[in-house]
Amino acid sequence: MFDSHAHMDDKKFDPDRREVLKAAKTAGVNYIVNPGADISSSARAVKLAKEYAMIYAAIGVHPHSAKDYDEKAEEALRSLAMEKKVVAVGEIGLDFHYNYSEKEAQRKAFISQIKLSKELKLPLIIHDREANGEVFDTLTAHEAQEYGCIMHCYSGSPELAEEYVKRGYHISIAGPITFKNAKKPYEVAKVVPLQQLLIETDAPYLAPEPRRGRRNEPLMVRFVAAKVAEAKGISVEEVIRVTEANAKAFFKIV
Repeated sequence: MFDSHAHMDDKKFDPDRREVLKAAKTAGVNYIVNPGADISSSARAVKLAKEYAMIYAAIGVHPHSAKDYDEKAEEALRSLAMEKKVVAVGEIGLDFHYNYSEKEAQRKAFISQIKLSKELKLPLIIHDREANGEVFDTLTAHEAQEYGCIMHCYSGSPELAEEYVKRGYHISIAGPITFKNAKKPYEVAKVVPLQQLLIETDAPYLAPEPRRGRRNEPLMVRFVAAKVAEAKGISVEEVIRVTEANAKAFFKIV
């Protein structure tokens, strides 16, 4: 299995990170992409990628931290991108739910990092919360899909997902697909071609049923795969096989 998005650098894993990763490996998780949320977490992601064969890093400034994005931050990301096993820029985007950073600061950081990804020739991992239309318009205006683009923990409509798919984007499904009243992600899994789907945990957040409300871990990605398989009417093994191949190709992991 390939967990395309897990924050293994999070402090919630400090007491037992090695054990969590060992358990994931035993459960069949072969690859994890650890995205950054700011400069320090991006640096931690790079460090973990050096320490653990199964971890790859993405570097970026999350919209929550967009207020801290400036030329110095961009130069730090540019430097981190030169490290081995850095496979994407992310997670970046817009979050109009919490607005921890002002909307204009979010927009500036988002566009700057799209441009940086093109300079670096790296794909993007996109965070979109309650900003569906503006995120779509921004990505489209800047032709963000040039080197590949993942809609992380996708929460938009099936119709919007189809528009992304037409443009070559990948849609990543996370734990919410397992929630009892989560109709939208289930419908998204139905309509998006399996060849453009990825699965993720977003650990330590969004633990799937039956672990909802507790710390999420990469081994829980199997529950996401099972629900995607149910939605598509195919085997879990097929979902695991194809989504792992999709992610390896997307992130250019041999």
